[in-house]
Amino acid sequence: MFLGELSCLAVFYILVLKDRRSPEPTLAPSQPFNSLLFLPPAICDMTGTSIMYVALNMTSASSFQMLRGAVIIFTGLLSVAFLGRKLECNQWVGIFVTIAGLIIVGLADLLSGPGSGKNLSDVITGDLLIIMAQIIVAIQMVLEEKFVYKHNVHPLRAVGTEGLFGFCILTLLLIPFYYIPAGEFSGSERGVLEDSLDAFCQMGNQPLIILALLGNISSIAFFNFAGISVTKEISATTRMVLDSLRTVVIWVVSLAVGWEKFHALQILGFIILLLGTGLYNGLHKPLMCGRCREQSEETQSLLQGERTTINAD
Repeated sequence: MFLGELSCLAVFYILVLKDRRSPEPTLAPSQPFNSLLFLPPAICDMTGTSIMYVALNMTSASSFQMLRGAVIIFTGLLSVAFLGRKLECNQWVGIFVTIAGLIIVGLADLLSGPGSGKNLSDVITGDLLIIMAQIIVAIQMVLEEKFVYKHNVHPLRAVGTEGLFGFCILTLLLIPFYYIPAGEFSGSERGVLEDSLDAFCQMGNQPLIILALLGNISSIAFFNFAGISVTKEISATTRMVLDSLRTVVIWVVSLAVGWEKFHALQILGFIILLLGTGLYNGLHKPLMCGRCREQSEETQSLLQGERTTINAD
């Protein structure tokens, strides 16, 4: 994951060299900043992703993706607390609707847990870990938005800097992980937390794994670049709304290949989650009357003006 993010840094410097040779430079210069500012978001990314990958082994892929919608709740609340943003009434309603959708998805997991062949306690633990990880991811999103806006950092540079920190930290952690016993939690024959040498042996014996890893690196590089670009141009909350739309594809594929069984409550929960994200993002405004829409747009412009003032300070 971090290797994919790190590749964005190389692309950024290639663009810088190309822009310098151009007769009309197009890249806006960023304000001087300390690269260590992106160390906290990188640690949040590493911690949140690790927790979610552990939880993914305990619950289904569709529930994993649906429960990630909780990040909208925490991102919105943290934006109010640390970015000085004021949420409109529809955004508060969207948050509460999203909470209701999460409850329904969790209930669907409870009812389908025994039939899916997974331990019910593992399913509950996995769902709780996913929601817990969203708090960490929300902190990462808010920190990124604050630093990217304040210093006008290019998205590729921001993603690449986080990838550099994360790659170095995890590379160093692989050394003690190779010796830490993990018992039944481990998937290796040695029973350790992470057997890196065995991973390289598997890649040598099965080149298809290398192909999958290269695809994963490319996908993560593009995904993070697109995500932080949305964060810079719009907001962190909008990025989370768009990210939650991947749920449909993951759920349909999981059903198609037979990895999980259909449950009607998941449809209801997903529809409510979409309704919550739609309300939060103001997708209901085209359906409002003209006068109500004008008042809402006026409120939004005032909030945007306050936000600009805060960023200028």
